[in-house]
Amino acid sequence: MISQKVTIQNPTGLLVNSAGVLCDEAVKYKSKVTFRYGEGNEANAKSILSVLGACIKNGDEIELCCSGEDEEEALRGMVWVVTEKLKE
Repeated sequence: MISQKVTIQNPTGLLVNSAGVLCDEAVKYKSKVTFRYGEGNEANAKSILSVLGACIKNGDEIELCCSGEDEEEALRGMVWVVTEKLKE
């Protein structure tokens, strides 16, 4: 398993549109893709309901975690989505 902390820079946080973008990226990979937030909470990045249920807001820090055969590629892709694609 590999992980990296990132800060959400989307003005609306991870609401429906941005959560969908995050999930769309996560499902591209065979690896398990989750993120940790708050105090010991974890969400499945491949599940829109799990992402929305995390109630992540602009400025919140999450730790993206990937585990599996393509974990390095998955982590790179997920970090890119959060830090670049969702910045808008």
